[in-house]
Amino acid sequence: MVVIQNPVNDSSINEQNLIDTLQSMITDLSLEASELLIRIVDIAEIQYLNKTYREQDKPTNVLSFPSDLPKEINAAILGDVVICSAVVRKEAEAQNKTFDHHLIHMAVHGTLHLLGYDHIEEGEAEAMEALEIKILHGLKICNPYQ
Repeated sequence: MVVIQNPVNDSSINEQNLIDTLQSMITDLSLEASELLIRIVDIAEIQYLNKTYREQDKPTNVLSFPSDLPKEINAAILGDVVICSAVVRKEAEAQNKTFDHHLIHMAVHGTLHLLGYDHIEEGEAEAMEALEIKILHGLKICNPYQ
């Protein structure tokens, strides 16, 4: 189950499309019983979270917070993906992409982080990017790394 929180009331986000897209992705990854929260925030909140949890005092596009429930609790909660729509919008414009496609890419990217993918080391980055490209291709979204 995918839940969207949009406290900034960004009406340019097609929430149902985002829910359907991410639900399809987690189903394709055989995680259909999992819960995922997508939270859309403003620049102040993403900067606060980035400073608090990553010690980087600047806004960013997406942050992922994996569930930290003990294994004894039998719940398939992936965690939370926090996206700053204002940053995503600026990046989309700068990269000549549609806002919707870039937003979906950031949601997919953040969700893959919850599943243990990372891009710190080159080999891990290549594997994560390849999976992102494959998922986005299935959604008819061009390779975001070209």
